[in-house]
Amino acid sequence: MPQNLTEKIAQKHAVGLAAGQEVHAGDFISIRPEHILTHDNTGAVMGKFRAIGARRMANPRQPMFALDHNVQDKSETNLKKYAAIETFAREMGVDFYPAGTGIGHQIMIEEGYAFPGVLAVASDSHANMYGGLGCLGTPIVRTDAAAIWATGQTWWQIPPVARVVLTGALRPGVTGKDVIITLAGYFNRDEVLNHALEFTGEGVESLSIEERLTIANMTTEWGALTGLFPIDEKTLAWLKERAAFIERRGLVGVPSDRDGGGQHPRLNESRIHELERNLPVADRDAWYARELTLDLTTVRPHVSGPNHVKTMTGVSEMERRNVAVQKAYLVSCVNSRVTDLAAAAEVVRGRHVAPGVEFYIAAASREVQAESERRGDWQTLIAAGAIALPPGCGPCIGLGRGLLKAGEVGISATNRNFKGRMGSPEAEAYLASPAVVAASAIAGKITGPGPSEPVAVAAALEIQPAQDGKTESVPLLDGFPTTVEGELIFCPQDNLNTDGIYPGKYTYIDDFTPDQQAQVVMENYDPGFNELVKTGDILAGGFNFGTGSSREQAATALKYRGIQLVLAGSFSQTYKRNALNNGFLVLEVPDLIEALKQKFGTEKPTIRTGLQAKIDFSRGRITVNGEKYSLKTPGAAAQELIVTGGLEAWVRERIGGINGK
Repeated sequence: MPQNLTEKIAQKHAVGLAAGQEVHAGDFISIRPEHILTHDNTGAVMGKFRAIGARRMANPRQPMFALDHNVQDKSETNLKKYAAIETFAREMGVDFYPAGTGIGHQIMIEEGYAFPGVLAVASDSHANMYGGLGCLGTPIVRTDAAAIWATGQTWWQIPPVARVVLTGALRPGVTGKDVIITLAGYFNRDEVLNHALEFTGEGVESLSIEERLTIANMTTEWGALTGLFPIDEKTLAWLKERAAFIERRGLVGVPSDRDGGGQHPRLNESRIHELERNLPVADRDAWYARELTLDLTTVRPHVSGPNHVKTMTGVSEMERRNVAVQKAYLVSCVNSRVTDLAAAAEVVRGRHVAPGVEFYIAAASREVQAESERRGDWQTLIAAGAIALPPGCGPCIGLGRGLLKAGEVGISATNRNFKGRMGSPEAEAYLASPAVVAASAIAGKITGPGPSEPVAVAAALEIQPAQDGKTESVPLLDGFPTTVEGELIFCPQDNLNTDGIYPGKYTYIDDFTPDQQAQVVMENYDPGFNELVKTGDILAGGFNFGTGSSREQAATALKYRGIQLVLAGSFSQTYKRNALNNGFLVLEVPDLIEALKQKFGTEKPTIRTGLQAKIDFSRGRITVNGEKYSLKTPGAAAQELIVTGGLEAWVRERIGGINGK
């Protein structure tokens, strides 16, 4: 049976398959990724790793640690945490990149951990970025990371795969950021939710690797699990240029480099030539669940927001609205590379940031900053009044200097503008390209670097019929409940993100107790939630519940608050993964959610419904107020995680006598 590129790469990294077994969308498989990135959350993964009884890495060459999120924090507590991670890396023989080296995703690209044609994962939701280089990058969560450290593998359900066909070419002044803002803003009804995306079409050829990385990065915000570009001549040329640069630079001294026998172990001539001889491509008749098309000639500079990624407005319209800004940001893993800084520098050259505006810049890596300085772009930005931050995440995640205050408006080249993420929940945040951000910082209001007349976006969606309609009854494992009952507490908002469920400011407090997590759950979404909820409730949410970052506390905090399980119209796949990995059941019941919205509306953030729900897994249905709704009973892999109490317990059972026990 033909395979698409996603399935082919997944096949390459699947383990435990029967002889001749092919993998396809929908299959649950065990995977052994080429590499795994953890960043500041390495400290939390270390705790999980030890908790499962592991004492050494299954393969020290597989993980990579890069400290990048809270790099501005020089407190004794954070420095102690960073030192502990560095010591752990040295003891385990793992590659380690200290604070100030750069954002982990950028280092994964620069140092060849994310290599075309392989599967690489990260304990961070922007692993999708690797797809810009033809590497199947997907987020996993902290518990998965501990499992991979201990066993080399974890589980993955191959998502449905959609093809995104790009035609034409971008007009001058239009960027990859405008492409992904347009895609997410035009197809903004979950058309690609939890899908793997493959970008194709002649329009791809016109996009630089940096533009592809930007687009792939923000497929996360679009709702997808991966965003994969083809491995073409432009990819190979980039690899060769990068390998030549590394050879001139010399090895940086991480353990794997020293093991490379005089050549870089990941980016070297022989590996690139082998890739060139055996380029992985989708089969001609490969099946895709849906096909989306976009004519790049119709893309114009757009702004996303405020506070929602999937709301887009043309720059020309924003100029007419005269929206003043107090802060501007050119930071983060999506748009802080050399060409991004260069585009911003071109806009500000000979000008100065407007009075009352703070313009923050941070390079994606130390190497990017050095190149920007060599070109003179960095100095141009500073001369215009930009405020330099160290290479890292910082304000994008709501950490460090320059956060939005109540009542302020920010324009940012980051990938997220969720309410409260970059500072106060009473602020407003917009997203745009580096050039638009720079122009807005100079003007003191949202504007573009030049005239931009609106034009109708030429795009289309075609949904393919399913390959087969077979349904199978799912037997219940011993220990899995046959029924669950509880009162429904309804949180109707669609796209309820993880910042709303569990605020980002608590994410990297590694010793936050379960009780503390329970006390702050839903704090950004509804400060009154904790007064309404009762132990034993069943939470009913909207559609795309748990979108956003990969923080697992957004699942565990609800569990610790006493919620039995969550029902929703649909879930972010990463949220679902976090929940199951922590033995917390989540179920999709769209018909029930639609009925609750009709009955209770969506104005209030949290509603005690007074309705008792009975979930019957043996019959595959939920009964609420006498009405019955069909339910897909979780598969054996999910049931096993619930029965064993989560992935940590599952791994603990399997490592048995290894790791020195």
